Amino acid sequence: MTGSRIVALGHYQPAKVLTNADLAELVDTSDEWISSRVGIKTRHVAGPDEPVDELAAHAAAKALASAGLDPADIDLVLVATSTAIDRSPNMAARVAARLGMGSPAVMDLNVVCSGFTHALATADHAVRAGSATRALVIGADKMTEITDWTDRSTCVLVGDGAGAAVVEATPEHDDTAAGAIGPVLWGSVPEMGHAVRIEGTPPRFEQVGQSVYRWATTQLPPIARTVCERSGIAPEDLAGVVLHQANLRLIEPLAARIGAVNAVIARDVVDSGNTSAASIPMAFSKLVERGELRSGDPVLLFGFGGNLSYAGQVVRCP
Repeated sequence: MTGSRIVALGHYQPAKVLTNADLAELVDTSDEWISSRVGIKTRHVAGPDEPVDELAAHAAAKALASAGLDPADIDLVLVATSTAIDRSPNMAARVAARLGMGSPAVMDLNVVCSGFTHALATADHAVRAGSATRALVIGADKMTEITDWTDRSTCVLVGDGAGAAVVEATPEHDDTAAGAIGPVLWGSVPEMGHAVRIEGTPPRFEQVGQSVYRWATTQLPPIARTVCERSGIAPEDLAGVVLHQANLRLIEPLAARIGAVNAVIARDVVDSGNTSAASIPMAFSKLVERGELRSGDPVLLFGFGGNLSYAGQVVRCP
């Protein structure tokens, strides 16, 4: 049976850094207030001349270079984003054009903060079904463009960036091989979708923070453990855990309740803020780049957030 694997990762963040001290000049807040409540110190902010597809293309180019591939080698591009202002061309088509690709299939997925893990599963399914041989899976968001900078409950959270993975077919499926992608577990709680919103003209990000926190810390741990079970991995045998980088005060208790006692826990939120669909691939790429995870290590990727949706899989490091 045909399998799929991640062969390379890449990430990109804009050069401009916004500190907590900078935010204190915009709204009634402080470094102590932000650090104690969400654990964020800095975030990267894209300028008006840095659209979402540019962020995505930079991350994608880095992943392709790491894989030793040309853009023409890709036949499927999936971009997970919730901050694409224009409807068409979609972000995937814009990325393909920027990179000079041939004629790939191009699709966007809007599942907000769990977008990348949904997109990775979709690429895995497409490759296994034989409808793609190499896929570029990107999570990219420009959250600062949809933020109300007078609302300190949300403006202290957000940042911009992109992360990418190259997924390719393998002759046979092997869950333990380097880069292998395990089965996805995904779902949502539609009746609570109002808890995270990007609505209006112009669109603005809003959330009911306490509702999201309670849902994430109480309902998601058993789901994440089931993800591990589907891949035949006990939580204590995970080498890494990369959760959606929503808030450090949420990530740490959630990781503890999953039972990943021996894993490296991604804490990129401290330096990058909440980058929505970009958060998981960015954090994963950085852990691999720094050598904190090794080829073949089992890593739980678990996205959650808007809609209240979730999606997770255990992957092996490329």
